[in-house]
Amino acid sequence: MAKAAERMRVIGMVMVGSCHFKKDLVGGRNRTRVLCFAISSYGDIWSGSEGGGIKVWPWEAIEKSLSLSVEERHMAALLIERSCIDLRNNCTVNGVCPLPPSSIRHLVSDNGRSKIWSASSLSFALWDARKRELLKVFGVDGQVDTRLIEASQNQDPHVEDEVKVKPVSTKKEKSQVGFLQRSRNALMGAADAVRRVASKGTFGEDSQRTEALAIAKDGIIWSGCNNGSLIQWDSNGTRLNEIQYHAYAVKSICTFGTRLWVGYVSGTIHLMDLEGKLLGGWVAHSSPVIKMAVGGSYIFTLCNHGGIRGWNLTSPGPIDNILHSELSNKELLYTKQENIKILCGTWNVGQIRASRDSLISWLGKAATEVGLVVVGLQEVEMGAGFLAMAAAKETVGLEGSANGQWWLDAIGKTLDEGSSFERVGSRQLAGLLICAWARKSIRPHIGDVDAAAVACGFGRAIGNKGSVGLRMRVHGRKICYANCHFAAHLEAVSRRNADFDHIYRTMSFSRPSHGLTPSGGASSTAPLNRGGNATANVDDGRPDLSESDMVVFLGDFNYRLHSLSYDEARDMVSQRCFDWLREKDQLRAEMEAGRVFQGMREGVITFPPTYKFARHVPGLGGYDCGEKKRIPAWCDRVLYRDSRSISMAECSLECPVVSCITQYEACMDATDSDHKPVRCIFNVEIARADESIKRKQFGEIVLSNEKIKSLLEDYCVVPETIVNTNDIYLQNSEKSILQISNKCEKNKATVEVICQGQYTIKEEGSASILCAKGSFGFPLWLQVQPAVGVVNPGKSIEVSVHHEENSTQEAFVDGIISSRRCEDIMEKEAVLLVNVMGNYSTKRITHRVQPAVGVVNPGKSIEVSVHHEENSTQEAFVDGIISSRRCEDIMEKEAVLLVNVMGNYSTKRITHRVNVHCCYSDRLSSGEKGISKRVQSNHLGADFAADLESNTDLVQDSCTNP
Repeated sequence: MAKAAERMRVIGMVMVGSCHFKKDLVGGRNRTRVLCFAISSYGDIWSGSEGGGIKVWPWEAIEKSLSLSVEERHMAALLIERSCIDLRNNCTVNGVCPLPPSSIRHLVSDNGRSKIWSASSLSFALWDARKRELLKVFGVDGQVDTRLIEASQNQDPHVEDEVKVKPVSTKKEKSQVGFLQRSRNALMGAADAVRRVASKGTFGEDSQRTEALAIAKDGIIWSGCNNGSLIQWDSNGTRLNEIQYHAYAVKSICTFGTRLWVGYVSGTIHLMDLEGKLLGGWVAHSSPVIKMAVGGSYIFTLCNHGGIRGWNLTSPGPIDNILHSELSNKELLYTKQENIKILCGTWNVGQIRASRDSLISWLGKAATEVGLVVVGLQEVEMGAGFLAMAAAKETVGLEGSANGQWWLDAIGKTLDEGSSFERVGSRQLAGLLICAWARKSIRPHIGDVDAAAVACGFGRAIGNKGSVGLRMRVHGRKICYANCHFAAHLEAVSRRNADFDHIYRTMSFSRPSHGLTPSGGASSTAPLNRGGNATANVDDGRPDLSESDMVVFLGDFNYRLHSLSYDEARDMVSQRCFDWLREKDQLRAEMEAGRVFQGMREGVITFPPTYKFARHVPGLGGYDCGEKKRIPAWCDRVLYRDSRSISMAECSLECPVVSCITQYEACMDATDSDHKPVRCIFNVEIARADESIKRKQFGEIVLSNEKIKSLLEDYCVVPETIVNTNDIYLQNSEKSILQISNKCEKNKATVEVICQGQYTIKEEGSASILCAKGSFGFPLWLQVQPAVGVVNPGKSIEVSVHHEENSTQEAFVDGIISSRRCEDIMEKEAVLLVNVMGNYSTKRITHRVQPAVGVVNPGKSIEVSVHHEENSTQEAFVDGIISSRRCEDIMEKEAVLLVNVMGNYSTKRITHRVNVHCCYSDRLSSGEKGISKRVQSNHLGADFAADLESNTDLVQDSCTNP
């Protein structure tokens, strides 16, 4: 344990603690940022960096740095720096490199087959971890394509066509086309440009960029893409299958046993088996899940704002159902209710800047008793040129205008922004603007503010019509606000309905780059998110708006009054016969028919129609009396829905948001625009769970419930396994088969074979100190494949153990790589541990196997003849620099290999230990002692496993060393 801690401390000091070496890690003059690293099965550290750089830091240099005394510790960084191997340079022949010049974002070690996977956004490379040689380069489509290198150098022909300068005619011709037609042509041209960009993807990026990479215990590689798809690869880089269960980008993948967890940018987690079948899913965070790891009986998830949560490895399962039932019975103990008043205002401002008096009349007075103010504006700025420019800015992620900024500042000043209120978010799409302010006392309870926009104008690409939205969490509950402007004119009812349908279905809130939701503790999927069914939130294509606890639509919906004349409408308005006028309301008729705003409510209208007025004319006499005489109408509205399925439902965790309208009126004294502003005040009750009390109840249930305790004990059982031998003898380059059998008839076992270390047998016959390496720890003279696997119930797997007698290794002379022959004359013995784990916890059982040079079957014996050349070269360190020397060492060596066998749902394992011996040839002929101690066989069964249990402390301590 102490040695392992010291090793990790030194490596951490070298790779992170030293600013100098952190830069030198990538070496050379053009140093770039390291993006990822991995440790191979032989202990080497591989790093990937920007620009496609990939380098290896050999274990020999790391081992030497670990052996330095305190006085020599300052040489560690220099030693490792000079040992660096630049694989990109090694692959470059005649100035041509098969690797694309794209940043290496992912590195994964296939320890079971001694390979390394490196991945950029659009390509993969497969490496031999032992020889450090490039095996294959291929694209995300699985095809080996040399054009990957040329892709970044070729310019998009569409872009070239668009940037070509057209010749300018010296003779001006007077256009015969009218202004409206020219405006229409300009808008349609902008819409066509937007469609072309959308069809190619933003900046030409591929829709299958690799965002995550992981390897499962069965050796299958999984890659996750930015379009939400998952791709399966075999160990040779052959594309096997592609599946997709979610529309959002994959951000992380974690494998354990026979299960696979996928984290998405939406905060959702999906659980699958190793074949790719979806087992369940839930919303883990409100922001992207960027990392996942297994520890104990939990999988822990990290989101990008730092929140960490733990989920039981058994979820979804019977434990979830028990927890959900028990927690529901104690709901009153941890349920808290909050109350907040929300002011929502809408105004079609007709491109004007309102007076301060109008703003105070509309918002200033009403905002004194509310905690949240949401304002939606329409026609902030219009005109063909502005709309075309706004569409172009949207394609590159830009928004806003001078008028939009003026309105933000003016409303903020009206609300006393800075002293009483704080702006929490805004979004502008052409002439549409939505913005929100929260009172400072409420602001800590508002988080995860997010924005969205949907264009409904020409070709669904121009923002003269459409919607802008804000989504936020208020006391942990999602509330959405959508500011809309639908199609105009009396007869365009179906177009208005279509605009709503398009907005509702397509409004998608981008995920925030930061979040304010506090992190949660370890829990089950059961008690979370509106009922907490672990599979209830699996993506099924439902719109974002449908997932919110409360939705408010506000804006200029443009629904008119039908079947009456202008004069009839004016008479009814003057007599305040609003009930009669509501019978003529197009919106009411369409809602009753179920064609628009399905499931939504509106307050009782007690104010006159808000459209259309002559500007700066006070009172009801200001209705349009010009040539067109537009019929007055309630164009400006506020509609909503909350969590209630029935109107009389009470606020609870099952119905978390219940609201009612306390004020719904128009500000008739504002005369700046041809529309009157409307405001609506909601009184909102929000039910939330007190997480501290809930976690306490959760813990009490887990500790006291006998069914849960019994299930957890069952889940932690490690399948019984048998290893056919615990001594393997290898001669020359022969192979030996290590057979691992799963005697359990119910559960799969996850098996992992690692090398605990290597012994060197000394001249007097005693073994040297166990020399351990990083990762799986295999010495270069030993190959174990596959070192990781899954054993089905009642089945067996065969592990090939192979001795490389005459292998080449790399030496470093003044930082330059050279090769040498390794024909070591000393006897070596390695100890293998076979770790076996179950399905739902990290508990493991370890078997110990000691292979030497030769093969002995169970119950049999063979004579081993071992011969080595006396002279070989080995690496030596002179002044901290690796060089080569002649080696005529006659000391015996012994290496220790560990075979780890694991189950499917737990990191509990059984470890088999194998000692691999390698001795000087003269010593074998000088007596029978060297042979007799190697001619033996053992069948590892239940009795041997019982003996291992008595050495649990020793085995567990050895397993902690990397």
